[in-house]
Amino acid sequence: MDLRMLPGVDAARSALAANAAGAKAVGAAAAGAPSGAGAPTGAGGVSFAKALDSALQTVSNNQAQASALQRQYQMGVDTVSIEDTMVAMQKAQIGFQSALAVRNRLVSAYTDIMNMQV
Repeated sequence: MDLRMLPGVDAARSALAANAAGAKAVGAAAAGAPSGAGAPTGAGGVSFAKALDSALQTVSNNQAQASALQRQYQMGVDTVSIEDTMVAMQKAQIGFQSALAVRNRLVSAYTDIMNMQV
């Protein structure tokens, strides 16, 4: 399954990109980290939104690679082994499950923050 098909992923990505400060607060709350953990740490720091986007791109690339290897193996390409195909598929599945767990934690943290009394 492609990450673009998950409900809420596009909305979460656009919300994080649109409001970096809110993304840092949601990320810190979701990870259980102290409130500045998502902030850039200097010239080489990476924002939470960029790190999340990079992780989602990696998961998507792993899924595309696994799909391509699976197709090649089914077509009988001699250079593709069943072991490489299965490892790529498992890597993609684990990455997808991790991304799904992070998304669920972000949605839960966002819901908690939105329900707070001001």
